[in-house]
Amino acid sequence: MANDIPKLTLTPEVPELTADPEGKKLETVGQKPVETAVATLTPEEQKAVDEFAKQIDIRDANVVLQYGAAAQKKVSSFSESALEKVSNKDLGAVGEMMTSLMVQLKGFNADAEDKGGFLGLFKKGSRKIAAMKARYEKAAVSVDQIANMLEDHQVTLLKDIAVLDKMYETNLAYFKELTMYIAAGKKRLEEVRSTELVELREKAQRTGLPEDAQAANDLANMCNRFEKKLHDLELTRNISIQMAPQIRMIQNNNSLMAEKIQSIIVNTIPLWKSQMVIALGLAHSQAAMEAQRAVSDTTNELLRRNADALKLGTLETAKEAERGIVDIETLQYTNQSLISTLDEVLKIQQEGREKRKAAEAELARIEGELKNKLLELRG
Repeated sequence: MANDIPKLTLTPEVPELTADPEGKKLETVGQKPVETAVATLTPEEQKAVDEFAKQIDIRDANVVLQYGAAAQKKVSSFSESALEKVSNKDLGAVGEMMTSLMVQLKGFNADAEDKGGFLGLFKKGSRKIAAMKARYEKAAVSVDQIANMLEDHQVTLLKDIAVLDKMYETNLAYFKELTMYIAAGKKRLEEVRSTELVELREKAQRTGLPEDAQAANDLANMCNRFEKKLHDLELTRNISIQMAPQIRMIQNNNSLMAEKIQSIIVNTIPLWKSQMVIALGLAHSQAAMEAQRAVSDTTNELLRRNADALKLGTLETAKEAERGIVDIETLQYTNQSLISTLDEVLKIQQEGREKRKAAEAELARIEGELKNKLLELRG
């Protein structure tokens, strides 16, 4: 039990993050939340907290600054490691290949139209079968490649699930360590405030000396700083609490993905292959029927087209035979155009006469003005 108790220190050296810190093995608690697993301290852990609390010197600014820093650094590095585990999952290559395969499988029906003329109808069946075989070979290669890639991803997911178990145990250790730091700090803070700080304040009131008042004030400020430090540790511990269900969710997602991959490998992929073989067999049996159907459809289509063409030609010929040399509509148009032209000519002539009359009157006025001016000059 003693080996499971985290070692608390006032001079921390931040160790390198590992999946199993300092070789310690903590008992896992299945899928329980981490706060339930270590909500209380064992008697041995509580004893270690009590002993460590006596060593805390709140008056030492460096102790307050570094208190629990190692545990905080562990949680911070651990969070980055967990994030890296999540971000490294890449199934893009498998997804792209499966999308391509879906396109191939949807086109695996030999229904592509083959326009080769009337004689091409008899060759259409054999060409379809050849095309089906080519598509089958291409799709079969893609299926095998996907199966191999999925097996590799499944192995990776299973390894990650085991690593995440170690990460969960590590997170429990960090949480336990932070809990003990916080418990020891609160215990020591309460002791200082209830004893030393009270004594200093009483002394300052008795003596009335400024140095005694300053000493009490300094200790009160250090207590406040240490209280804020403990609050920071509680925030870090909350991060550790949240990491536990997050790790389990990642594990669950990996497990679901591994199970899905297993189902695809043992069920879906064999089904794809069997369905492609069935489709290829059906292509052989349907080739003759499709050729016969195409011939019948073409014959009926030719007969319908010829009948429609004959009807259209006969009707157009009858219409042309009944038409006159000039359509009445054409005569009406030309007559209206002629009347309109004559009306416009008359209008233009009338406007010309009016303009000439106006010009004559203007000329007479101009001539009169000129005569009057000449008479003025003679006089």
